Amino acid sequence: MKKFHFFFVILLALLNTATAQNTYCNPINLDYGYTPIPNFSEWGRHRATADPVIVHYKDDYYLFSTNQWGYWWSHDMLDWHFIPQHFLRPEHKVYDDLCAPAVGIIGDTMLVFGSTYGRDFPIWMSTNPKDNVWSEAVHKFDIGGWDPAFFTDDDGRFYMYNGSSNRYPLKGIELDRATLQPIGTRSELYFLEPDRYGWHRFGEHMDNTFLDPFIEGAWMTKHHGKYYLQFGAPGTEFSGYADGVLVGNNPLGGWTPQSDPLSFKPGGFARGAGHGATFQDHWHNYWHISTIAISVKNNFERRLGIWPAGFDADDVMYCNTAFGDYPHYLPHGEADHLQSRFTGWMLLNYQKPVRVSSTLGAHYPNFSADESIKTYWSAQTGNAGEWIETDLGAVSTVRAIQINYADQDAEFLGKSMDVFHQYRLWHSVDGKKWTVLVDKTQNKTDVPHDYLELATPLETRFLKLENLKMPTGKFALSGFRVFGNGHLNRPEPVKNFFVLRTDKDKRSAWLKWNPVDNAYAYNIYFGTAQDKLYNCIMVHDANEYWFKGMDNKKTYYFRIEALNEAGVSVASKVVISE
Repeated sequence: MKKFHFFFVILLALLNTATAQNTYCNPINLDYGYTPIPNFSEWGRHRATADPVIVHYKDDYYLFSTNQWGYWWSHDMLDWHFIPQHFLRPEHKVYDDLCAPAVGIIGDTMLVFGSTYGRDFPIWMSTNPKDNVWSEAVHKFDIGGWDPAFFTDDDGRFYMYNGSSNRYPLKGIELDRATLQPIGTRSELYFLEPDRYGWHRFGEHMDNTFLDPFIEGAWMTKHHGKYYLQFGAPGTEFSGYADGVLVGNNPLGGWTPQSDPLSFKPGGFARGAGHGATFQDHWHNYWHISTIAISVKNNFERRLGIWPAGFDADDVMYCNTAFGDYPHYLPHGEADHLQSRFTGWMLLNYQKPVRVSSTLGAHYPNFSADESIKTYWSAQTGNAGEWIETDLGAVSTVRAIQINYADQDAEFLGKSMDVFHQYRLWHSVDGKKWTVLVDKTQNKTDVPHDYLELATPLETRFLKLENLKMPTGKFALSGFRVFGNGHLNRPEPVKNFFVLRTDKDKRSAWLKWNPVDNAYAYNIYFGTAQDKLYNCIMVHDANEYWFKGMDNKKTYYFRIEALNEAGVSVASKVVISE
């Protein structure tokens, strides 16, 4: 009878694992390759990619990003299928394959081109990328371009944008649609203005410590006859890495900057939202994919995130990164992305007690629950039987779990195929009697940021992750994150929220508020119009924030809300800062 019960429990766990998901969680769960450049791995080998592009092509999504030795396709923006492919000829350095790629569509043809300062890289083309059928559209492109981007206008004219520098501006040029060769010379389009826009300043704290800021990662979107040229700044290593947007009436000039970043995520678990691309889903809703910073094993250790985006009634372009690394609903129809796609499932185990099987050095257990992707717990080995247990503090309604692996003592360089994780996830109400919740003993996929949406809500308190197999390295987690809703009152509204901004430097302000006793974090929304507070900063463990990202010529508007395991407080009144 006991044997029957055990197999019944395992069957339920397998069914829970196989349930179709309606949600996703950033960082997106791709089988990221390991940084292939040997000199970049002196501090430790690790996974990385950045500079992503998603295009919607023949009713599927295609994702290209830096140095992955291939690309992905998906039909639902959840399950991504990797296709191995090199886009450089043998005489080129294969380890630096397709850095910051341009991807464009002309008619029924997809075009791909990687970053280069030379004149001998090909432009590739395909009408069947799902089956990995590619040929050279151009054997040697006459002009190089780092961080290139392609754009096809409504009239069929074709353009390329490029630039990645702290000395030179973004540039643009029209290409002959038939030959893909340049028409005329490149136009200078825009250079950063850190003296006006605070978020353009270099550094983790936007303080211009020792370098001028970088502008890079161009992307173009056309909406209602206007051109929206997007760009990344000020540096990919920083939490404040963001995409800005310029608005113009033609594709090569006459730009007016939107004061604030388009995609900006300086707080929370997964930080940074720069150098990306905007695309539309099956129902023509806009989304933005961009780069998330880790920057621990080297500056270019990064991941990818996808955020809802769009244009408001005044044609202001926006990107919604509030709760951007919490569970969000996948697209399933036409939607208004000004209305959040956040599920309302809160983080249940922030700074809660953690128990583990072993600990390697100073990679302490609670680094798995501190909401920083930069820190991580590591077991002493990668062996089967190593485990980690999180205590929610009280029985709560669990809806989803995200398992974020860290790369401790990874051995791979480049793309490794046919590697995978295997584990069991257990739960318990009392910490004594355990039941298998998810069983991945037969898993054959690489899931470095595995996200599990439960088929039905689960009332439980303890969750334990048991390692069975690692693809490489030690069993290590930067985040063992549990989402749902706790059985307590939502936090009280924040009181005495105020903004200190002086004429000495109107790019900067000191935000302060009274702490809320049962809140674990706060969301601060801001913008240059009271009804357009499109950017959000999540703050943990503090009742103040130094914000240095403002346009010194604009009045600003701020609002704050408190968060806990039960949900979100009533928002404060809007505070005006002139």
